[in-house]
Amino acid sequence: MPGAPVNVICMKWGKRYPAQYVNILFRSLQRNLSRPFRFICLTDNTDGLVEGIETYPFPENPGITQAKWPNVFLKLVMTRDGFADLEGPTLFLDLDLVILDSVDCFFDYQPGKNCIIHNWIERRKQILRKRPDIGNSSIFRFEAGKSQYIYETFIREMDRAQDRSIFQTEQAFLTYAMKERYWWPEEWVRSFKYNCRPSFPLNLIVAPQKPPGAKVLVFHGKPDPPDAVTGVSDGKIHHRVLAAPWVADYWHE
Repeated sequence: MPGAPVNVICMKWGKRYPAQYVNILFRSLQRNLSRPFRFICLTDNTDGLVEGIETYPFPENPGITQAKWPNVFLKLVMTRDGFADLEGPTLFLDLDLVILDSVDCFFDYQPGKNCIIHNWIERRKQILRKRPDIGNSSIFRFEAGKSQYIYETFIREMDRAQDRSIFQTEQAFLTYAMKERYWWPEEWVRSFKYNCRPSFPLNLIVAPQKPPGAKVLVFHGKPDPPDAVTGVSDGKIHHRVLAAPWVADYWHE
C-alpha cells in the first residue's frame, strides 16, 4: 500500500539550469518514489515545464541585503507555515542531482525530524581536521506546518545569516536554525566530486564509478550531470573528469 502523500520542492531562476533539469527531476521521482507526491517548483519562468509540475512564484524579499533576490535563502523562507499551502513531510531537492534508486527511504527515515546531508569537505582537509557539523542543503527534509521556528530564526537573525564571518553559507545557517537535525546515512547521498571522481592523478586514467548503495548523487559545483556523461576538463588537470556514460542511464526524462 502506498504511504500518505508527501511534498517535494525545488527552485529555478536565472539561466544556469533550464526547464530540462526540473523535468528530469520530476520524471526521476515518478520512477523512484512509490507514494503519491506533490511536486512544486519555485520559479519566475514556467516555460517548458511538463504537466504535473506545480509552480509557485517567488515570495517577496524578506529583507536580504547582501545578494540579489531570489537567492538560496529561499530555502529558509519555504519553512514558513502556510508557504505554498504545504503541509506535512517536505523534501527539498536541488536541481543538480541524479536520482539512482528508490527515494522512499528519505521519507521513512527519522519521521517528523529535520534531516540534511552532512556536508562534504575535501579529502586533504578531512585528514587535518574534524568534519564540521554543517549540513549541505542539496537535500533536506522538514515538516511543513511545524517548522515556523526555522523561518522565525531566519527573520530574527537575518543580519547574522548574511554575515559570512559567522555563517559561511546559507546552509550553515539552515543547519543552525533547524536546532535538532539528523544527517542522512552516508551511503544514501554521495558527492560526484568527492565519491565518484578519482583523486589526481588517477582521474586522468580512471573514469568515475557509480557508488555502491547510493540513492542520490549530488553535483555540487562543477561538473553538472550532462558534463559528467561526456567528460569535461576546465583546464586544470586535477579537475579533469573522464566520461561516465552510466550517469545518462539515470539522468533523463
